[in-house]
Amino acid sequence: MKNDLQSKINDKTVVIGIIGLGYVGLPLAVEFANNNFTVIGIDINKDRVDQLNKGENYIADVSDDNLRELVSSKELSATTDFSVLVNIDAVIICVPTPLNKLKDPDVSYILNVLDQLTKYVHTNMFISLESTTYPGTTRELILPALEKMNLIVGKDFYLCFSPERVDPGNENYQIKNTPKVIGGITEKCTDIGKLLYESIIDTVVPVSSPEAAETVKLLENTFRSINIGLANEVAIMCEKLGVDVWEVIDAAATKPFGFMKFTPGPGLGGHCIPIDPHYLAWKMKTLDYRARFIELAGEINTGMPLHVLDLIGRGINRFQKSINGSKILVLGIAYKKDIDDVRESPALDVMTLLEQGGAQVDYYDGYVPKIKWNDKDKFSKKNLTAETLRSYDAIVVLTDHSNIDYDLVKSESKLIVDTRNVFSGVKDSKIIRLGNSQT
Repeated sequence: MKNDLQSKINDKTVVIGIIGLGYVGLPLAVEFANNNFTVIGIDINKDRVDQLNKGENYIADVSDDNLRELVSSKELSATTDFSVLVNIDAVIICVPTPLNKLKDPDVSYILNVLDQLTKYVHTNMFISLESTTYPGTTRELILPALEKMNLIVGKDFYLCFSPERVDPGNENYQIKNTPKVIGGITEKCTDIGKLLYESIIDTVVPVSSPEAAETVKLLENTFRSINIGLANEVAIMCEKLGVDVWEVIDAAATKPFGFMKFTPGPGLGGHCIPIDPHYLAWKMKTLDYRARFIELAGEINTGMPLHVLDLIGRGINRFQKSINGSKILVLGIAYKKDIDDVRESPALDVMTLLEQGGAQVDYYDGYVPKIKWNDKDKFSKKNLTAETLRSYDAIVVLTDHSNIDYDLVKSESKLIVDTRNVFSGVKDSKIIRLGNSQT
């Protein structure tokens, strides 16, 4: 069986199924199809499937022309019908893994996939979970369900965990040149997975188990969360100390060893950094251990929107006004620069806090023309003009997109609250920068 699957991978006759066609799944499907594999994408969102089958792209990191060509050549197709798994050799699961209101893992998307997978799993099938989750998910959740189908792992089917490392908008590191970690239930599982991923990725890094691979992903983003939390707390400290946190961080970054640069901001965004550490913390609670660093970093990072609200309030007070009744324009609502992804964006938290405080809140983001906010459609300002800027009591920079005319913002705004240091070095009393003592 193993040799047959190996042969299919080597001669590229293996049929690959990608379950979940979002920010992780679609770029991965495109990469396999670009390397002459037949790829079938599976998603429960019919509109998304129909859009893809028309060659219409919805992910910024995927080339429009490339997608159309792959769909036209039938190397890439999509469906909502899980029964196609009967004819698929390699299944890669890329579904969301959010947190519930108590910040506990929500693996319902994985369970829904598993319900379908157990109907159609067959011998000589490779299965890889890429969705970020708590250590033990692959072995404790997925493996038992598949073994109930009278199949033996490492012999009849091959099961691995291989964490996604997608960084939306990153022009330097994409799927091909980002090392890929993989851990299988058995050594044979890892070998098969390594062979498959090596067909599209330059470097594949095998580890001893799925648990090790699951923990790798959580460590990566916990490391970032904790260090961003430190940068955010230092920003607040610097405001109280009367120094500029951005100057401090830049100077510290000149040290060629022992320091890694992280910068503060209005909070954490994206699907990974605000969420992944809580998966690890939740798992440790089941083992009677408290992940104190994770808890503290989470407390600091989730408190940053409130700190930004305080900066805005203090700034508006200079004009004998309060947030209640003020007109506020937010610049940038994506969770990071030059992308259209608003998942877990701290800008949405800041906007909600402002509205709850009685402000009239609008936004401008050339990457995000519309969002669903507080159960209503909210639209970006179409143009950022001098007249528009002058009509607001405060302009709040929450995402430092490159396509914003910051010179115009500086010249025409009454008050600017800058959480991203786009006005670094500018001496102007109407500009309040996060981490600076001028407030």
